[in-house]
Amino acid sequence: MRDTIKPIHSDADHAAAIAEIERLWDAAPGTPEHDRLEVLGVLVAAYEAERWPVALPDPVEAIRHRMDQAGHTRRDLADLLGSQSRATEILSRRRRLTMEMAWKLSRAWDIPAEILIQPYPLKAGLAA
Repeated sequence: MRDTIKPIHSDADHAAAIAEIERLWDAAPGTPEHDRLEVLGVLVAAYEAERWPVALPDPVEAIRHRMDQAGHTRRDLADLLGSQSRATEILSRRRRLTMEMAWKLSRAWDIPAEILIQPYPLKAGLAA
């Protein structure tokens, strides 16, 4: 077995961990090599999340994406939010999502609430 597993503190450590993961990729479950592979995977994921964080998508863009992805229509959104005008106002950034709207969207369309409740810009000149 190789050296003891150590925390990843630099891009060089990261590259070494990736090389070790590639070497261990086909390790059989239940073996020390597979255990090492799993631990290195956790360390690499943690380092990458800290080093190269991925920003959450904009709430309106997330709704649009889910609509495209799942084949939902504006009418589906209107039914969920209570009216056609409300759906149009949300998609055109003339109105913010309320907590109730975010809750409904999260539950019905499986959009993470964390995405829907974050601040986002409205069209210029409109009230928050």
